[in-house]
Amino acid sequence: MTILTLGLNHKTAPVDIRERLTFGPDVIVGALRSITEQTSAEEALILSTCNRTELYCASEGGDCSAALREWLGRFHGIESNLFAQHLYCHQDSEAVRHLLRVASGLDSMVLGEPQILGQVKGAFQTANAAGGTGRMLGKLFQHTFSVAKQVRTDTAIGSSPVSVAFAAVSLARQIFSDLSKQTAVLVGAGETIELAARHLHQHGIGRIIVANRTVERAHSVAQQFDGYAIALTELAGHLPEADIVVSSTASPLPILGKGTVERALKKRRHRPMFMVDIAVPRDIEPEVGELRDVYLYTVDDLQGVVNEGMRSRQQAAEQAMEIVDLHTEEFMAWVRSLGAVSLIQDFRSHAESTRDHLVERAQRQLAAGKPADEVVCQLAHLLTNKLLHSPSVRLRRAGREGRNELLEAANELFQLSAEAKSGS
Repeated sequence: MTILTLGLNHKTAPVDIRERLTFGPDVIVGALRSITEQTSAEEALILSTCNRTELYCASEGGDCSAALREWLGRFHGIESNLFAQHLYCHQDSEAVRHLLRVASGLDSMVLGEPQILGQVKGAFQTANAAGGTGRMLGKLFQHTFSVAKQVRTDTAIGSSPVSVAFAAVSLARQIFSDLSKQTAVLVGAGETIELAARHLHQHGIGRIIVANRTVERAHSVAQQFDGYAIALTELAGHLPEADIVVSSTASPLPILGKGTVERALKKRRHRPMFMVDIAVPRDIEPEVGELRDVYLYTVDDLQGVVNEGMRSRQQAAEQAMEIVDLHTEEFMAWVRSLGAVSLIQDFRSHAESTRDHLVERAQRQLAAGKPADEVVCQLAHLLTNKLLHSPSVRLRRAGREGRNELLEAANELFQLSAEAKSGS
């Protein structure tokens, strides 16, 4: 059976192509059914995220990539020549290696990001519930989840900060060992602030307050993380509550000045405040860094942390690829063994059929009064001849034709000794 991956991602296709080929959750089950009905794929799974669309298939009919490409265009109502140049196609071991890399975060926009594994698991659960997966994809994806877990456990692929938001939270965790007792005030409501809120929430922050010019936007971010939304005009009043401040707005002028922060510190009785200014131009006046009990970091300060994190993840990625390569070969060995299983079953069936036929013959002879020892000897002789006749004929023919590789294979298969070979 052939394993096939056909897809595109953030490396191969621009966003306008990617968004036209995504699969919403409401259409995936129908799409899976359509794949198996309109192509030679017996098993199918669809992984669709903002950064990638991939079809994973298993087919007894061999390479069905052309049919899948045409199906993809037909399903989305797009001529395949408009996106074909953005597609990649992997088969068998390369398809397995690609999936292991994807699930381990080695093919992500942010190297080592953990969200993709949950997305792969969700795609498998959907396909499995819809009857899209069978023996091959079922085994492949269970194997994948195990390998991705090993990559996370045995390497540092996800431990180093590789975004400014991640770096900010990592520094906060160094200053405050227990985030569950701290309050974070996030200024702005863009992607960076949302990412910072996500990291803080994942690390058990006590409270999150989101301040923004548009309260509705602040609320949409805050509610995702059990936070509280305020208007930017209310910021000064809530600043004394802040153990951590992360600011990232598009304001042309500073939002927090030295006087505002100084007054907040007095109300806090000089408990330390960790402040991160990710904005360009700055949201927090540089003079704030001169205050005692304030730890102020700018985007430039954090960039060194990010660069170091990227170097660390690159080293971990090399270790992770060794794990991926090892387990790719392990899975392909299992696939290759499936052919042997079928051959062994056929071989045993043939031998058992021959045995049963000769046993029935022997039983008839015994019922007719023929001596038991004569019947047993004849049974053993006939059974030996029946089982060895065809292999013996083919081995003699191989010897005449000089097919030494077949003779060597037979020697290994039947574990013949050198003495037995010389005497035959």
